[in-house]
Amino acid sequence: MSPPCPGHVSRELRGAVMLIGLDRNAKRNAFDLPLLEQLSLAFGEYEREPQARAAVLFGHGEHFTAGVDLEAVSSTFAQGWQLPAGGLDPWRVGLGPTLTKPLIVAAQGYCLTVGIELMLAADINLCASNTRFAQMEVQRGLLPFGGATVRLQQVAGWGNAMRWLLTGDEFDAHEALRLGLVQEVMASEDLLPNAVHLAERIAAQAPLGVQASLASARQAVQEGQAAAMAALPGHTQRLFASDDAREGLAAFKERRPGRFSGT
Repeated sequence: MSPPCPGHVSRELRGAVMLIGLDRNAKRNAFDLPLLEQLSLAFGEYEREPQARAAVLFGHGEHFTAGVDLEAVSSTFAQGWQLPAGGLDPWRVGLGPTLTKPLIVAAQGYCLTVGIELMLAADINLCASNTRFAQMEVQRGLLPFGGATVRLQQVAGWGNAMRWLLTGDEFDAHEALRLGLVQEVMASEDLLPNAVHLAERIAAQAPLGVQASLASARQAVQEGQAAAMAALPGHTQRLFASDDAREGLAAFKERRPGRFSGT
């Protein structure tokens, strides 16, 4: 995997966990086009890497991201940004294929605009107690384009979401926890180790079961409960016929951890 490189996105495979690191530290990890394309490609690499079963997205340096570098991306975004070949849509807003594997975000320092939307598109979010959030697009004549208008009100409720979306005001880690944007708040030095530990716990489970659980939950959000319920028998039949299900039963009988292959 690639080492940290300024202006790029690092990739590190630790066992079954992939660490994906934003590394444009001199600009507080604000997204220009190369950083955005590298993140999309890193997600694609994670999706296709058979050894990787969970991933952690974090920021090198003191900040997760200061949002979008408007000067660097405005002309491209005005015409419509396209995914690079082999990349995935990092915000799951209809740009193209998306992750089917679990993603944890670990945020610290600034987590602005598209950083919040990366969290809303992820599966589990942790943050340091010093994290500062703001969805400030309305202060720049824009709207949140990475999904916050849809997902924040689903997570936090209408009034809570509009309080921050319509003002662009800054809020802190404890408000993010109250809103349900993050699941845990901790000291900065504990953030990445705890995120990796959580990813390792997920990676230790049966991959097909994890991915089917994600797919079912996402279908319920995107297509409604009836569609998700109708798909459950198919998921169930497929999983019961898998090697992982047979291994899970054997592990239960033998009172040992499962050794899952993802087949």
